[in-house]
Amino acid sequence: MEDQAGTGGAVAEIPGAALQIGEFSLASRLVVGTGKYATYSEMARCLDASGTDCVTVAVRRERLLNAAGENILDHLDTTRYTLLPNTAGCFTADDAVRVARLGRELLRDLGNPGSEWVKLEVLGDQKTLLPDPVGTLAATERLVADGFTVLVYTSDDPVVAKRLKDLGAASVMPAGSPIGSGQGILNANSLRICLEYLKDGDPGYPVIVDAGVGTASDVAAAMELGVDGVLLNTAIAHAADPLRMARAMRAACEAGHEAFLAGRIPRKRYATASSPEDGRIGGSTT
Repeated sequence: MEDQAGTGGAVAEIPGAALQIGEFSLASRLVVGTGKYATYSEMARCLDASGTDCVTVAVRRERLLNAAGENILDHLDTTRYTLLPNTAGCFTADDAVRVARLGRELLRDLGNPGSEWVKLEVLGDQKTLLPDPVGTLAATERLVADGFTVLVYTSDDPVVAKRLKDLGAASVMPAGSPIGSGQGILNANSLRICLEYLKDGDPGYPVIVDAGVGTASDVAAAMELGVDGVLLNTAIAHAADPLRMARAMRAACEAGHEAFLAGRIPRKRYATASSPEDGRIGGSTT
């Protein structure tokens, strides 16, 4: 994994291959949230522009209705998007499990194929919104036992990430930086180690960066590390031009993934001439 992320070891993958998470297959590697938009109509336009086919809905926080009494589900085409309920705003394992079950029942009523999965968040405190590792581990174990396909938000701690996978999480989603901070990827090395731990002997295991990206270059940088997808919300919803940013995020996700598959050239201390002196194609002056 280290060579792939840093020195150009490309991996074999069919171009355009879907992202597989448990039984769910996603054409787009960009998962987009539905909160913080000025209006539901703006949200719908941005989701369309992003190219996503999976959107995550905070069952507890948004309660599905806005201040005007509009239902968010009236603005989401459930024949086009797979809805991924999340447990945003939960600070204990008990609360997260309860909200996950609520989301499952809601989506079952809608006949949505995403009714058996959940994006799990168990937060440590209001100020940092960092994950509580103890509560996250406990909730993961309970939800897996309850039949959920669990995509779990965690820190970029490789040891915790590996333990979550061992508990049966279908996807581990380390944060690039704190939720909504827009700081981008703060510790690329930790993410590389997470990838190494999670994909060792299991290269198809899906790892998704969740939280903290602020602009398109952050998404491209995450994908170039070798992660399988990026989940974001605020970076689009609070951009000066959300629709344009949604298009940029789509392009960045695709470009970063293609660049990782292509394999970057090694980093070198000194220059290497791009035009060979001997006139031979592929010649070198080093």
